[in-house]
This record gives sequence, C-alpha cells and structure tokens, in this order.
Amino acid sequence: METDSINTGLLKSIEGKKHELDTLRPFSPEIVRKLEEQFTLEWTYNSNAIEGNTLSLQETDLVINRGLTVGNKTLKEHFEALNHKEGIQLLYDFVTKKKELDEKVIFEIHKMIVRNISDKDAGHYRDANVMIMGAEHIPPSAIKIPALMTEFITWYYEHKSKLSVVELAGWVHYKMVHIHPFIDGNGRTARLLMNLIFLQNGYPPAVILHIDRRKYYRVLKEADREQYYDYFNFIGRSVERSLIIYLNALKSKNDKTDRYGYISLREASKISGYSIAYLSYLARSRRLKAIKMQKNWLTTREALTDYIETIKKNDTKLFRLKDLIKR
Repeated sequence: METDSINTGLLKSIEGKKHELDTLRPFSPEIVRKLEEQFTLEWTYNSNAIEGNTLSLQETDLVINRGLTVGNKTLKEHFEALNHKEGIQLLYDFVTKKKELDEKVIFEIHKMIVRNISDKDAGHYRDANVMIMGAEHIPPSAIKIPALMTEFITWYYEHKSKLSVVELAGWVHYKMVHIHPFIDGNGRTARLLMNLIFLQNGYPPAVILHIDRRKYYRVLKEADREQYYDYFNFIGRSVERSLIIYLNALKSKNDKTDRYGYISLREASKISGYSIAYLSYLARSRRLKAIKMQKNWLTTREALTDYIETIKKNDTKLFRLKDLIKR
C-alpha cells in the first residue's frame, strides 16, 4: 500500500528534524548561500556520477564553479555538469515563483539537462522504445508515453495532500523512472523532480550518493516488483542526511554528528577501530564505498556500517562452516 511504504520510525525522525529546522527560520542568508553552494556541487557530482559521468567531485567543482575545463574528459561530461547546476537553479526559480508540477515544468527541466548534448530530443517525449541497461523493468511503449504522463500528473494532484512529503517525492521519482519518458536524461530529470517536491515543502534536497549507486539500483528493482519498503526508506535516509547537514550548519554544530555526511578516514578509524592505512586499502580496493577528494579518501558512516555488517556476516558464515567441518 502506498501509505504503508516507509518505516514509521524513520518518517517520524524526518518530520521531527523538519519541524526543528522550521523553528530556526528565518535562516541566515550567508549560511543558506553556503549550504546551497555545497549541495549544488555534491548533488551535481553524485547525480551525474550515477549515470556514468567520470568527473570527480573536485573536477566538478572546477567546471561548475570556476569555469575551467578538465583534461582527458569529454565535452559531454562538461556539459552534463554545467547543465545540472543550471537545472538546480531552475528548481529554486520554480520554488520562488511558486510554479506547480506540470508537463511544462517537466519539459523545462529536461531541456536544461540535455542542453548542448541532445537538443533535438530536449523537452520531447521519446518516439522510440528503449531498454534500461541492467534493469529487469522494460519501459512502456513510446506510443503510451503521453497518456501515462497525463495519468502521472493527475495522480500527483490526487495524492498531493494525502501522502507525507517523503512518500510523495519518492513516488514522483519512481514513477518518472518507471515511465522513462525521454530518450536520455531520465534519471537526472527524475531526481530533480523529486527534489522540486522537497524544496516546495521547505525540505533541503535529497542527494543520492554515487557510492550508494548499487543500493539505489537494487531498491529500484525491488520497487519494480512492487516491494517499495526499502526504496522509500532509502529515499527517506537521503533526505534525513540533508536535514542533519542543514541543522548542523544552522546550529553551528560539528559535522561529526552527521551520520550520513562524508567523513574522513581518520574519523572512520575512530568509529570502527580499524587503522587509517587499512581503511585506505579498503577504499582503494573498492571494498569500502568511498570517494577521493583531492588526495583524501572520504566515506560515510552508513558505508562504514554496511562494511562492518558484511564482515560480521562473513565471520558468522565461516564460524558455522568450521563447526560443520568439526562435526
């Protein structure tokens, strides 16, 4: 059921943090500016990296904030970074102008995402059938797209006041990905639309991290089988992470309390008990989900927890195997 799709404890935690955020309004313009800059960079890097863009976080910063080009990177990758930054600004403009979700808004976002990359397809539904690499779901026939998008927008207004903001935003993202209305740019467009819902309701944007890409695809596959629980919890934790970052910044707290933010390997070492050298090895060998910023590896508390749980499971399996051998 759509109204029973997210853990109630997580939802209460998110809504509690949102209420706490509201008590801090009006926000300092300088802090808001810095937060928006931080999120624009992180959001652009991660959303593009999920789709295969090879610009690093640092390189994305050079492209979108300093107007520089990066050697050995394609022109397309540069345009993807610049377009996504402009797409985020478009969302903030929509919120300021109080624009509601409709077909025109969707087309404007899509046009921005594929500008200078696929201009002939920009702001137009696909006229060909497509496949999604690595997915079990087969997107609907192109001829059905206009009707399905009309149904999608109708569904949105019918459920807008019935669902929590987290569920509403999650459904908007999932339905867009499921319909896959464009030839290219569907994932980026869907994530921007999801965050338009969050921003319109006073939430910070939910950034889906590239290091969580496998989990992201897994929960989407489960949703395609009508198993939505893990998917909505994944979206919920993403926006909760953003709420924590905002609260920490606005309350001048240290980001060590940010469970879902990036942390250094030094901080990860204190939490886990593993040495920095060993964590660096895990990051380089891709056993621990991490990203490299300049010369430093960064991970998340969630990624660290996932790794530790995996080790515990493997140790348990090994113990049981040894026990069976003894018998």
